[in-house]
Amino acid sequence: MADKPIMAKATAVWLVDNTTLTFKQVADFCGLHELEVQGIADGDVAAGVKGFDPIANNQLTQEEIDKAEKNPQHKLKLKFNPASVGEEKRRGPRYTPLSKRQDRPAAILWLVKFHPELADSQISKLVGTTKPTIQSIRERTHWNINNLEPVDPVALGLCKQSELDLAVQKAAAKRAQDGQVMNDDERRKLVSTEQSLAGESEPKMPSAISGLERFKLSDTGEELVEDDDRDVSDAESFFNLPNEAEDDAEDDKES
Repeated sequence: MADKPIMAKATAVWLVDNTTLTFKQVADFCGLHELEVQGIADGDVAAGVKGFDPIANNQLTQEEIDKAEKNPQHKLKLKFNPASVGEEKRRGPRYTPLSKRQDRPAAILWLVKFHPELADSQISKLVGTTKPTIQSIRERTHWNINNLEPVDPVALGLCKQSELDLAVQKAAAKRAQDGQVMNDDERRKLVSTEQSLAGESEPKMPSAISGLERFKLSDTGEELVEDDDRDVSDAESFFNLPNEAEDDAEDDKES
């Protein structure tokens, strides 16, 4: 049961106008500051707010008010409401702002594609959706499935990275408990963002340029030089350049 009245400021307005309670008594009962209640009495605060009768609305009894008016030290007690006993906070999917609801199908598609280990209940909690919607995207029967592109829900602002990591870790633990074996791709998806960014990347040779491992960059970095074991100490023989004597003989013939 709540320990403060509903419409607290309007209730304070009514108590100030209709009782002789002290500012402190009203402030304590309504959860306001004593100076705020004084401002209500002076007309500086809550101007135009209509008083809310706590007696008519089953929040106070007249006997409780009379007792407090006779004793300035008495603290008003909210009237017991049996209907509120055992009332719990409503549990359900996360609330998603209207401006982001159109992004939920793309986020669901991303989760289904990259984290198939997540249960529908986990996806529903992460992005605030319903299980039928998730099922329709899993089965590709969603009305707009052909136009959907998977987008990370964290990038869309639908959930936090820590929440996604926690859900994935729980799904992995449950899967291991059930005895299901994950492949390498699935294991990589279980690594958190912080861990993946901290890891060092290993350089790999692309298959498209296999065979070029014999080449290396020169010191200037302007061209590729092929490694060769041949003796290049004699540059003229290496490039088959004619010597000067042969050049002179050819010149004499032409003249």
